[in-house]
Amino acid sequence: LFDKFLFSCRFYTFTESEKDGGIKVRFAVIIVTYSAVELTKRIIDKLDNGRFDFYIHLDKKVDLSTHAVLKGRQNVFFAQERIDVKWAGFSTTEAALSCLREIKKSGKQYGFVHLITGQDYPIKSADYISRFLENNAGKEFIYYKYFTPDWEEAWARVENYHFTDFRFRGRHSLATLLNTVMPKRKFPRDMKLCGKETFWSLSQECALYVLDVLDTDHKLRRFLRFCWGSDEFIFQTIIMNSPFKEKVVNNNFRHIVWPKGSARPLTFKSENLPELLASNALFARKFDWGVDNHVFDLLDEANSKQL
Repeated sequence: LFDKFLFSCRFYTFTESEKDGGIKVRFAVIIVTYSAVELTKRIIDKLDNGRFDFYIHLDKKVDLSTHAVLKGRQNVFFAQERIDVKWAGFSTTEAALSCLREIKKSGKQYGFVHLITGQDYPIKSADYISRFLENNAGKEFIYYKYFTPDWEEAWARVENYHFTDFRFRGRHSLATLLNTVMPKRKFPRDMKLCGKETFWSLSQECALYVLDVLDTDHKLRRFLRFCWGSDEFIFQTIIMNSPFKEKVVNNNFRHIVWPKGSARPLTFKSENLPELLASNALFARKFDWGVDNHVFDLLDEANSKQL
């Protein structure tokens, strides 16, 4: 009830392809971005082998005209519902959900749906990724650890009040007060909590299952609004407490390096090429177009030699 009060305060698309003489499974890529259009375009160009559609959520703070170069491409779709994304807020999850709604509304069928950001990049060729997905149909790729016993520090994300999505004066003091005088918050569903990283490659059926849970359970959405970093645990928690649990592979095939003591992942540069090429991941993060854009040429040249 208290969460409800706070919330009210406002504080596989199988498509016919003549290539190779058969029906080809298609895949969807959700790109949540606020950053340089050059990198988003590069991601799309690299994966554009006729098998991928792209659903882009552009942060509401960014002018749509900055990404006009992508308009008109037949396999690129922009989310109509744009979110003002706050780092570690539920708004991060909402951005991905807005793209999932576009996928659901399209009526198209996809073998897999991938979630990446505008600072990620494929470190395998489009054909390699397509074959990998075809060979692993029926699996769900998402990385998780259970809060207990493997990720105990994550309990503070749900048991304490956080105002990450809000921008009002005194929000930090209010959170401190509430977390001092109020009892620990309890997750509103009888679920075993787990999570770790935001990014995943899921069957369309599984991804839309999570969407339906979050779109119909308003109590859960209100609860998540006052969590910290819910994007790193809510998909895992819903999936691992669902029939899809039996299909989960505990690996999201993302190459991410976390420097010791840092809340931000390492930004990859050209000097990291050997490490990136040695990885069995499909995507890596993060990259920064303004820091080093030569690394993409090096990756693409190496990927072009993949069988």
